[in-house]
Amino acid sequence: MGLGGCIILIAVGAILTFATDWDMEGVNLDLVGVIFMIVGLIGVTTFSSIARRRRVVMPPSAPVIDEDGHHHRRDGYSDGYGV
Repeated sequence: MGLGGCIILIAVGAILTFATDWDMEGVNLDLVGVIFMIVGLIGVTTFSSIARRRRVVMPPSAPVIDEDGHHHRRDGYSDGYGV
């Protein structure tokens, strides 16, 4: 489950807990909403810790200097554009 799924769980849980007054026999929707919010928060913290570990800073590489490279001739045909 990605970050978007976790945020959707939190939103659905908040809607079930705070914005509805439905009564279902045998189901406490307030408790279901709180459980959704808790699972969503656990998912967000897990996702953010994994994303932080995955971010690796690579040091900049040294530029490659071609010592033996061929030099461009300016005879008009060596680079293919006739310039």
